Amino acid sequence: MAVWGYVAIDKGGKEIKGSKDADNKDLVLRDLKNQGLIVLELTEQNALTKDINIDFGGKPTPRDMAVFCRQFASITRAGVTIIETLNMLADSTENKKMQKALYAVRADVEKGESFADSLAGHPGVFPELLVQMAKAGEASGSLDTAMERMAVQFEKSAKTQAMVKKAMIYPIVVALVAVAVVIVMLVFVIPRYMDMFEQLGTELPAITMAVVNLSNFIQNNWYIIIPVVAGIVFALKAYAKTSSGKHVFGKLQLKIPAVKNLVVKSASAQMARTLSTLLTAGVPLIEAVDIVSDTMTNIWFKEALKEALEQIMIGVPLSQPIQTCGLFPPMVYHMMRIGEEAGSTEDMLNKLADYYEEEVEMAVQSLMAAMEPMIIIVLAGVVGLLIGAVMAPMVTMYSALDNL
Repeated sequence: MAVWGYVAIDKGGKEIKGSKDADNKDLVLRDLKNQGLIVLELTEQNALTKDINIDFGGKPTPRDMAVFCRQFASITRAGVTIIETLNMLADSTENKKMQKALYAVRADVEKGESFADSLAGHPGVFPELLVQMAKAGEASGSLDTAMERMAVQFEKSAKTQAMVKKAMIYPIVVALVAVAVVIVMLVFVIPRYMDMFEQLGTELPAITMAVVNLSNFIQNNWYIIIPVVAGIVFALKAYAKTSSGKHVFGKLQLKIPAVKNLVVKSASAQMARTLSTLLTAGVPLIEAVDIVSDTMTNIWFKEALKEALEQIMIGVPLSQPIQTCGLFPPMVYHMMRIGEEAGSTEDMLNKLADYYEEEVEMAVQSLMAAMEPMIIIVLAGVVGLLIGAVMAPMVTMYSALDNL
């Protein structure tokens, strides 16, 4: 597929430049004319003349998506057309990647495509959940209501993610400070004391010699240690993206008691909230479970829902495979079973989501409460060990003077 650079005039008489990927020139001309542009110049670009497009905008956060959905619902409810709404939102958004996608969505809608199909053309920006909700909203004539529901969904997701990140920030910061303190003591403080003790001819205790050897090793091999540590970090990140790595780290999350509590409750809240949102919008159960499985972060929960999907297809109620997978708490499948029997699955899932979102907040607080003293104890132990290594020769030297 070739890259074509163009210069054109828009409806307002403004000259614009850009580039498009297409198999041939005719396709580019037709696409630009469908956008209402008058083409002045169109040339195929090569490696030297191709536009350099560096996108500094990252993937939109749940908070960005919540704002977009909330504003979209409010503006369209006021009687503004979808095209004009998209234009207004694209102009006001700060995320460059999302802004570019919104302009493209507006152009697709202008050409006659549905709003949902236009969103589906940008999977890196708009999640499948939003696409399905938009499709259900368009089919039922209640797109504004569907987008408002998605705003709530994204707001809940953003809140949950923020709580989890909050729990992780404190131990990470303390760990980094601890590492920095240890390195400073080993590289700068310990060697100065050791020079003094060697001049005095004092025999160094075993603990001090161990710390000295570690200090010498770091000073003599820092240019090797740094690349090795960086390589290990990158290797672990790359491994975590593989299927095997996802299973290993996912299982590890479910083995550590304090972390398991948070992971299970977060997954339960996410599953219940997303499934409820989709079912309320009229999305069929099979499609809804398939979409929910793709939103799960832990691969074991993702695979459990994929297996549940196969059971649903042969007529098994969703609560049964949720129970047999052994990952979700009993309250999840009990409440789902009650909802299935009473014909109020959506309401039960909403209640489940509310309950487990509160549980996630409590789990975060409990995790932080458990980690703070543990981190302090470990940090105190490391620093105490280094101080002991420095003080031990001094105690030995004073004892030798007293014996004289």
